[in-house]
Amino acid sequence: MGINQDVLLSLLCAFGNWYNSSGHADRCLSAEANVSDPFLRQVALFTREWLIFLPPQQARFMQVCPILGFLAVSVVVPVILAKILTRSQMRQETRYLLLANALLSDLLFVAMYMLSTCLNAAGVLMSEWACATVLFLLGVLYSSGILSTKAMVLDTSLAVLVPLRYFALWPVSRTKRVIVGIWALSVFFPAGSVGVFLWYHSTVPCSLHICSLPLLLVLSVSYSTPMQISMLLGVVGILFILLLVFSGYMLLHWRTRMAGVWRGESSSRAKGTFLIHYLHLFLSFCPILVLAIELLLYYHHGVLDLRANLWVSLVVCNVLLVLPKALAPYLYGLRYRDLRAALLSFYGLRRPSAITPVI
Repeated sequence: MGINQDVLLSLLCAFGNWYNSSGHADRCLSAEANVSDPFLRQVALFTREWLIFLPPQQARFMQVCPILGFLAVSVVVPVILAKILTRSQMRQETRYLLLANALLSDLLFVAMYMLSTCLNAAGVLMSEWACATVLFLLGVLYSSGILSTKAMVLDTSLAVLVPLRYFALWPVSRTKRVIVGIWALSVFFPAGSVGVFLWYHSTVPCSLHICSLPLLLVLSVSYSTPMQISMLLGVVGILFILLLVFSGYMLLHWRTRMAGVWRGESSSRAKGTFLIHYLHLFLSFCPILVLAIELLLYYHHGVLDLRANLWVSLVVCNVLLVLPKALAPYLYGLRYRDLRAALLSFYGLRRPSAITPVI
C-alpha cells in the first residue's frame, strides 16, 4: 500500500512539474515578486509552501482520504443508478428518483474533489478563473446533495402525514420538476461565494497558486473579511437546511410513534430506518458545525494559529465532507430490497436458493 502511494504521488508530482514548467504559472509568480507588503508576502509564502506545515505521513493520509471515498462511492452508485434508470417501475416512484439524484450529486462531488486533491498533490498552479470554476462546481454538487436530502425528507413526510393525498400532492411529474428546481437553486447558491472570490483576487496580487479548498478556508478565516462574510452566510444557509431536515425527521418520529409503527414486527425496521437517517444527518452536520465554531473562535480571539487552522480545514474537507457522501449509497442503497438485490447480483454475492425436489 505504501509503495502504491509513493508511485501515485511521484506520478502526480511529475505531472505537476511538467504543467508548471509549461508557462501557465508565470503570471502568478511574477505578481508575487512585486508584492511589497510583508504580511502579503507571508500569506503568499504560506499558500505556496503550505504542505511543509504537515508531517509527511499525515499529509499523505489526508491526500488519500478523498481517493478512498471516491473508490467507495464508484463501486456502488453506478450500479444503483443503472438499476433505477433502467427499471420503468422504479422511475415511476418518487423515492427512487430523489435517491438517484442525491447519489448522482454525491458521486460527482466526490469525483470532482478527488480530482482537485490530485491536482494539489501534483502541485499544479491555477489561475483564479480556473480555480473559481472548480470551486463553483464543488459548490453546485454539494448544494444539490443537501437539497436532495431535504426533498427526500419532504417526500417521506407527505407519505406518512397525508397518505391518502400523497399521489395527488407529489406525483412523478412534480418530482421531476422538483429535481430540476434543485439543480437550479444549486447553481445560484455558490454563485455569490465564487463572485466574492473572483472580486477579492482581482483586487490583490495573485497569491493563491494552488486551488485547494482547505487552503482557501484557512485564508478565508484568517485574512479576508469579505470571504469570511461569504463563508459565514454559506454556513448559516446550510445549517438552516439541515435543521429543517432534522425537524422533518423529528416530526416523522413523533407521528410514527403515535401511529403505533414502533410496536410489533415493524418496530425493528422503523428503528433501523430512523437510525440511518439520523446517522447520515449527524455526519452532514459535523463539518458545518466545525466551520461555524472555527469562525466564532476567530471573531472571539482575533488570530488563529495557521498550522492548527490548516489541520482543521484538512480534516473538515478531506474527511468530514467526504465521509457522509461515501457512506450514503451504503446506508440508503442497501436499505431497499430491490437495490440490495441488484448489488449482490452484480458482484456475484447472492447465494443460490436451495431447491428441494418434490418426490
